[in-house]
Amino acid sequence: MDATASDMSGIRIEPIAAAHIDSFHRALDVVAREKKYLSMLEATPLPDTRAFVMGMIAKANPQFVAIAQDEVVGWCDIDRHFFPSHAHRGKLGMGILPAYRGQGLGQKLIETTLRAAQEAGFLRVELDVYQDNHRAIALYEKMGFVREGIIRRAARIDGRFIDAIGMALLFDEDAALSLIATQEDAPAK
Repeated sequence: MDATASDMSGIRIEPIAAAHIDSFHRALDVVAREKKYLSMLEATPLPDTRAFVMGMIAKANPQFVAIAQDEVVGWCDIDRHFFPSHAHRGKLGMGILPAYRGQGLGQKLIETTLRAAQEAGFLRVELDVYQDNHRAIALYEKMGFVREGIIRRAARIDGRFIDAIGMALLFDEDAALSLIATQEDAPAK
């Protein structure tokens, strides 16, 4: 699965589907085992990953995958908060396989996922990012996320504590409500 920095044409971004779960699980495991970017140190067991993905689909939460040569090479998802008083909020998670980083794929994934989140009525998207993940922080700031605080000792990996930065993006409430109203008024397809 080698990718060249100039060839993104063979990569598709699409909503996750049941058919992607095994490949998504493999990609998740690769990124988790790097012990640099995710809270998990390995992917959850496949049945748990399957339950998570199917739950995301059932709840209509935005979850997109990047596909190259019929394999998931990246993902981005936003999980809506489950308390009714917080249902306007969601938590963003994403990852990209090492060979596909630094090519703009992260930006394409996050743009697609944020657009879907706004269309689904999210007003706030939040995330935590390890303080030493400078590439991700730069991407999130480019996309409009703002630092809200430091989560001290957020993780402990191989005996080392890592601080995280809490970040959030707020959608314009009037624009989001207008979009929702427009969608509700549109004729059913």
